[in-house]
Amino acid sequence: MEENKNQFIKRTQKDYPMSLKLQIVSEVENGQLGLKAAQRKYGIQGNQTVKIWLQKYGNFDWNHKVSAMKKKTPEQELLELKLELETAKKKIKRLEAEAEKADHKSIIFDMMIDLAEKEYKIDIRKNSSPK
Repeated sequence: MEENKNQFIKRTQKDYPMSLKLQIVSEVENGQLGLKAAQRKYGIQGNQTVKIWLQKYGNFDWNHKVSAMKKKTPEQELLELKLELETAKKKIKRLEAEAEKADHKSIIFDMMIDLAEKEYKIDIRKNSSPK
């Protein structure tokens, strides 16, 4: 029984989702990670796997060894657009939550000022009437 615990499942390229491949390629091309660092960070077993992904999905022209932009496949463009959309949706939700919190703060501060003016019979708010 203990023999089964020590065995590991060998992973293949097909096990990695396309979004992960594109993310890793992007991080390596942008200089955020090196080949080995990406391999360690994401637990990729094959020594050539990340390099193959760079050749398949990256923007570097490996045939001419020139950093010319290669045309992206429709699948890559679609995935990138989906990721951008998800990021934009998350940003909108975060900004809406921040706006709601700011509105609540404003209402609470107004109530506090009203109470202070009523309790202590002093004008806290500035009069903005023209002279």
